[in-house]
Amino acid sequence: MKTIKTIALVTILIATFSLSNAQETKAQTDTEAVIAVMKTYKDAIQNLTTEGTFNLFAEDSEVFESGGVEGTYAHYIEHHLGPELGEFKSFAFSDYEIDAKVDSPYAFTTETYIYTIVLNPNDKGETRTIRKKGVATSVLKKMDGEWKIIKTHTSSRNTK
Repeated sequence: MKTIKTIALVTILIATFSLSNAQETKAQTDTEAVIAVMKTYKDAIQNLTTEGTFNLFAEDSEVFESGGVEGTYAHYIEHHLGPELGEFKSFAFSDYEIDAKVDSPYAFTTETYIYTIVLNPNDKGETRTIRKKGVATSVLKKMDGEWKIIKTHTSSRNTK
């Protein structure tokens, strides 16, 4: 009888360990997927495009930037970021770091970085460079098996 109890206990421990490992692996996979969404968005902006970014956001997403309510991502692109990108010669992120925490079906990210924007030349052929320290916080939700940004807020300040 003692042997049967020992076998049952070992079986339970193995099953619990396997379940714990499976949950840990799923959490790691979700974290990697969330980070991939955020980096895809960052890379698109660096490439001065919004192509391929609309599928990263929920249709009813909310965008907040430096004290302003920008509306949905579609509205933000049409009325703010889209026109701005056309004025940029380059947009580069440096010192980029991201932290992601997953609590399914939601995920929370914090990105810190320095961004450098070089504006297109003006009528006199002069360019201007803007360099700022930035931070972004975003909330994502897993919808139909895909992580979508539902809220994002960015702010910046002058670098020292």
